[in-house]
Amino acid sequence: MKGNSRLRQILAPGLIIMFGLALAAGAQTYPNSTFQPHSELGRYIDFLWNRLLLLGTIVFVIVEGALVYVIFRYRRKGTETEKPPQTHGHALLEVTWTMIPAFILLFIAVPTVRIIFKTQAKVAAGALQIEVIGHQWWWEFRYPEYKITTANEIYLPVGRTVNFKLNSNDVIHSFWAPQLGGKRDVIANRTNYIWYTPDSSMKSAVWNGFCTEYCGTSHAKMRFRVFTVQPAEFASWVAGQQKPAQYGATVASLPGGQATPVSGGEPKTSGVGAEGGNAPAIARPNGTPTPGSDTIAARAPTTGAVLASLPAGYTFPRNLPEFEYAKPHTPVPGDLHFTPGLTGVAARGMQVYSTAACVGCHAIAGNPSSVGNIGPNLTHIGSRSTLGAGSFPNTPAYLALWIKNARKMKPGIIMPTLGLNEMDPVQKRIIDKASGGLDDQQIADIVAYLSSLK
Repeated sequence: MKGNSRLRQILAPGLIIMFGLALAAGAQTYPNSTFQPHSELGRYIDFLWNRLLLLGTIVFVIVEGALVYVIFRYRRKGTETEKPPQTHGHALLEVTWTMIPAFILLFIAVPTVRIIFKTQAKVAAGALQIEVIGHQWWWEFRYPEYKITTANEIYLPVGRTVNFKLNSNDVIHSFWAPQLGGKRDVIANRTNYIWYTPDSSMKSAVWNGFCTEYCGTSHAKMRFRVFTVQPAEFASWVAGQQKPAQYGATVASLPGGQATPVSGGEPKTSGVGAEGGNAPAIARPNGTPTPGSDTIAARAPTTGAVLASLPAGYTFPRNLPEFEYAKPHTPVPGDLHFTPGLTGVAARGMQVYSTAACVGCHAIAGNPSSVGNIGPNLTHIGSRSTLGAGSFPNTPAYLALWIKNARKMKPGIIMPTLGLNEMDPVQKRIIDKASGGLDDQQIADIVAYLSSLK
């Protein structure tokens, strides 16, 4: 009976585990899987993994089979007490069991070294150059060819090789977009490189990126998005990013007003909006360009043939199914509140922003007061999909809470608490007017200004 009881104790958790594995095996989408590579680098790594798994499985089966055979073949029988004959030294046997592992390691080493040489080779001429700078805890991306600086989002044209130059501004980080290629460490005082070519057969898509080297308090919130787009879409995005920031485009107020966030949940709909002047029409967040934008033509990366023409300012459509799994779902602190029903004015928000502490850390091309280089470049922040390095959706509701008390939403960051009468978690004091505190109306105006920078 005791044996049956022990068997039941083992079977119960075993069945639960097997049921969970069966459910996981039935999943149809793997948004962050490395087993569905979409670049040559990803396929190199995938090939090496499959080859080593096959060889390892063969070795495992042979060794374990031999072990089981020996256990049963030479087990003690009856009352035998005679010791087996002792063997002292056997040159052929010793050479054999030395050569077998060496032979196995040869089959492992050859494909491994080949892949290392392929992935460490210099990138081909004509590759798109992107400088990646890791910060605690956000990503800075620079396109020196186009004189573009952005943060936490990368746009890549399919079919063109991209070379990432990796540096850190502080501690060690690690750069990884699982479905596109392998990861590389991002180190201060040392430059690493990684390159790959997004498959030209892909339709436009979005991929999650991560920091995979523990780098401090908000390491888990140091994410980014990679948008692989068609050459015409990339050229349109570049043309829009090259323009200086222009505020004034109307940002519609969301229905229902700003409600206090549900404890541990996401903000409800926001009334923070903007009223602006007659600025030129620009691309909306859903990626559909509006009339009035400059039209540019994209060319094929190899032939130079004109592919298509798109208005400047393309952004990846947020309403496509491909974007669904890239949406962040970080909860908002339950004690962070914002006055409901406020509507911001972009022109007024630019004035408040330009005289607040914001300009000491952030740069906005076209705003001569904003030339900081400590925090992310905000030139076209209104066109980005997330806030806080992929932690929150870039909507007026979240942006208002972020400006009010970013340190509550993302612990440990440099950005100070700006909300009037808010407790700064780092300084351990209440923010007042004398220390530059902003009331909710001023924050709403800044939100309107920043949201209009598309």
